Amino acid sequence: MALKQISSNKCFGGLQKVFEHDSVELKCKMKFAIYLPPKAETEKCPALYWLSGLTCTEQNFISKSGYHQAASEHGLVVIAPDTSPRGCNIKGEDESWDFGTGAGFYVNATEEPWKTNYRMYSYVTEELPQLINANFPVDPQRMSIFGHSMGGHGALICALKNPGKYKSVSAFAPICNPVLCPWGTKAFSGYLGTDQSKWKAYDATHLVKSYSGSQLDILIDQGKDDQFLSDGQLLPDNFIAACTEKKTPVVFRLQEGYDHSYYFIATFITDHIRHHAKYLNA
Repeated sequence: MALKQISSNKCFGGLQKVFEHDSVELKCKMKFAIYLPPKAETEKCPALYWLSGLTCTEQNFISKSGYHQAASEHGLVVIAPDTSPRGCNIKGEDESWDFGTGAGFYVNATEEPWKTNYRMYSYVTEELPQLINANFPVDPQRMSIFGHSMGGHGALICALKNPGKYKSVSAFAPICNPVLCPWGTKAFSGYLGTDQSKWKAYDATHLVKSYSGSQLDILIDQGKDDQFLSDGQLLPDNFIAACTEKKTPVVFRLQEGYDHSYYFIATFITDHIRHHAKYLNA
């Protein structure tokens, strides 16, 4: 599949690139960012996937999180896709910031008119890794995933739905129990329909209850002053309770004074890169 390079910038000895390609799953042009550390010039490196939150593109993470130095030092290829299909000319796709464009929620839609294009789950777990494995110096056996907010939800469900596929998972302020929060109920009813039993297949709190794969060490950072935490959008306590019940190891850190922004992500990103490197470079 043809990749078109959009940009390339040297950063901490490696290269931060952005590519565009025609997605088979999403039936539109998609962009993704990829950082190739210096180590990738001579050998295959582990791949770490980042999933961004509502309204983001592939640009937010690469320009605001400050992850490059740690990725360079640990020899990790870091891939950051866009958050939804774009320009599909679906009626209503640009009407609200938390549904449609920029808000794919990492599900495979089953409802009209979304089901043809809005297949971010398959894009992130199948199409994109196949594309990366075929075109870049990565080791397909060493892959991990992390993300923020809607993307934190995405990272958790991808890891929980695919035992053994990802070596580790982490999240910043993830939407932990979308079937019970306003963002999740809006997105899921639109993409997946009114049968709420189908929603649970994309809800980390429900997925962890039935998870029976290899042990996953989960790291979650949550800002204590996050407006969306107090608004009941994130519901981490429900996820932690489910993990405790299942004896699934999770490190949950409530960070005093931090909000939902990339300032918060930038503060703790090195810890997350280190968490993944421990498993990816083992």
